[in-house]
Amino acid sequence: MEMPMVQAQNIHKRFGSLPVLKGISLDVRKGEVICLLGPSGSGKSTFLRCINHLETIDDGRILVDGEFIGYRQNGRELHELDDASVSKQRERIGMVFQSFNLFPHLNVLENVLSGPRWTLRRKGNEEVARAISLIESVGLLDKTKSYPGELSGGQQQRVAIARALAMQPKLMLFDEPTSALDPELVGEVLLVMRQLADSGMTMIVVTHEMSFARDVADRIAFMDGGLIVEQGTPKEIFDRPQKERTKSFLSHVL
Repeated sequence: MEMPMVQAQNIHKRFGSLPVLKGISLDVRKGEVICLLGPSGSGKSTFLRCINHLETIDDGRILVDGEFIGYRQNGRELHELDDASVSKQRERIGMVFQSFNLFPHLNVLENVLSGPRWTLRRKGNEEVARAISLIESVGLLDKTKSYPGELSGGQQQRVAIARALAMQPKLMLFDEPTSALDPELVGEVLLVMRQLADSGMTMIVVTHEMSFARDVADRIAFMDGGLIVEQGTPKEIFDRPQKERTKSFLSHVL
C-alpha cells in the first residue's frame, strides 16, 4: 500500500501542566481531504500546528511524506532539528490561518511571489507567470496590483491561499480559514478550497462549516478533550454517529 502523506502516532502536547492533546493518531492518504470537527478547546488547531512543527510535541511522532517533521531519528531517539532545517521542511507544507497574514506593503502579485522569491530564491519570469496563474485560479486576476488594505476579507484569504500554493506544497493545512470573515464572504473562500480538493491536493481542514465538511471531506475526525472521539466518512459521522459526544455536538451545530 502507498505510504500515507501524514502519519501522526500517539501525539501528546501539554501547555505547562495542561494536557491539550492526549494521544492523537491519524493517517491521511495522499489526495485525501480530512476535516477536523469539534468544540472550541478540543485541540484541533493545536494538532494542526504540530503537523508542521509550529508547536513542538511532548510525545509521539509525526511524519509527512515519510519524513519526520521537526526531528531526526537516531536509533530509537528523536532529536529536534535546528530552525533552518525545520523551515526547509515547512516549504512544502502550506498553511492558511484564521488571520490572513498578508504583507500590507506588498501588492497581491508581490505577496504571492514572496515565498518563491525569498525562500526558494526563484526570481525568473516563470515564477511570475505561475503566480499570475494562481491569482487567476482564485478569481482575483483584476486585483493583481491591489494592496491588502484595498481588498475584502474574503479576497485577502484567497490571496493567502494562492500564496501558500505558490510554494508548490504537497500538503495544505487550513486552520478555520473562514472564521474571521463576514458570512457573505465565506462562500468565495470555500469555493476555492473545493476546487483545490477537486485537484487532488491533500488537505487537513479545521472548520466549523458543516456543509463544506459534508460535501468535500473524504473523512471526518471529531475531536473533543484532546482526543479523536470518532472518525468516518461524512455520511457515517453526520447520519450515523456512534458516540454520544459526537451526537450531542452535531445536535447543537446542525
